[in-house]
Amino acid sequence: MRATIAQPRRTLAAWAMFDWANSAFATLVVTFVYSTYFTTAIAADEVTGTAQWSRAVSLSGILIAVLAPPLGALADRSGRRLTCLGVCTLVCCVASAGLTGVHPDWVWAGLAALSLFVVANVAFELSTVFYNAFLPELVPAERVGRLSGWAWGLGYAGGLLSLVLALAVLAREQPLFGISTEAGFNYRAVCLLAAGWFALFSLPLFVFAPRQPSGSGPASPRMGAYRELSRAFGRLRRYPDIARLLAARLLYNDGLVTIFAFGGIYAAGTFGMNLPEVIQFGIALNVTAGIGAGLFGFVDDRLGGKRTILVTLIALTVFSLLAVWAPSVGWLWLAGLSLGLFVGPNQSASRTLMSRFIPEQHSAAFFGLFAFSGKITTFAGPLLLGIVTEATGSQRLGMATVVGFFVVGGLLLLTVSERRGIRTAQQTEPPGDAASK
Repeated sequence: MRATIAQPRRTLAAWAMFDWANSAFATLVVTFVYSTYFTTAIAADEVTGTAQWSRAVSLSGILIAVLAPPLGALADRSGRRLTCLGVCTLVCCVASAGLTGVHPDWVWAGLAALSLFVVANVAFELSTVFYNAFLPELVPAERVGRLSGWAWGLGYAGGLLSLVLALAVLAREQPLFGISTEAGFNYRAVCLLAAGWFALFSLPLFVFAPRQPSGSGPASPRMGAYRELSRAFGRLRRYPDIARLLAARLLYNDGLVTIFAFGGIYAAGTFGMNLPEVIQFGIALNVTAGIGAGLFGFVDDRLGGKRTILVTLIALTVFSLLAVWAPSVGWLWLAGLSLGLFVGPNQSASRTLMSRFIPEQHSAAFFGLFAFSGKITTFAGPLLLGIVTEATGSQRLGMATVVGFFVVGGLLLLTVSERRGIRTAQQTEPPGDAASK
């Protein structure tokens, strides 16, 4: 049900804390530390490692796109959204911790590392489907942008602190607490830190989350996950602005995914940063990202989600080009910190705009489609970057491919009417749909 009054503060804090919890995996494993370690210590060389990592990210995107919509629909139908969230969180933590044990000298080290990463990344992304689905039930529509922005800001703060801990304890010549540096164990141990962080700080949500009412019907084998997916897609005909938003996000999110997956790899391979320097770069970027996400929550509520997203896409295009052109590390820092200011607001505003558009009773199903739109083509950005990098031997040319995703996604977003989308979501669904639930 869409909230008319806010849930208790402890529930809102617990929900926002999950962004803090999952940020360690995204920051330490996906973006800055383990991805860079893989390309420099496990892969044969940095260009080969970039291509291999791009294929792992691409495979993750395909799996998420296939699994997210039907699982979201079944969570709505069965009333087990919190259970699904718990399973995905546990799988992500276990697979992430497993990366710590992959020794770079193993014959199959590359395959083992990439396989565990794919499992962890898929579980991580699926967890966000069920997590995001709680948002419309927490606060009234006029405050949803603020809550989402605060949560994103808290997430970047969590990523920042996890990076600081990794730098202070692990990524140094003599790690604390007698942690070994043999075969880069201190760098691999960031995956263990990410797993423990995610597991610990996700606990409040499982204690204080609002309990989902019993689903609209049993999740029987007869129905089948993909029949639920078909119905979710069928409902899009009644919500054209959701369909247009999903189509736009299908593209511009590809650019973001590519930046997340290859930011640290690009900094290390093109500008010669070592892992401690990459972590410092990540710390600074998370500071600006957190500031941007927090500030733009108010902008989102005042100007609307569509305008907020368009502003961020223009900025992301400009500063991505600056990062590609950057002749020195100083220019890369300027581009990276500027990108950070607009990455968080883009994601937060996309989530809040979607929450304003979705009809009651189908929150997890539609957020499953939201995840689908964010992942169905996410193989394209990383794969294109990997192909261009491998073909030209230039990470700069590979990174330049993200710009096209921002531009085309922004053009598609212009066709969305925020006012019409909200009005449609507030209308009662026709009896035929209710009968089919």
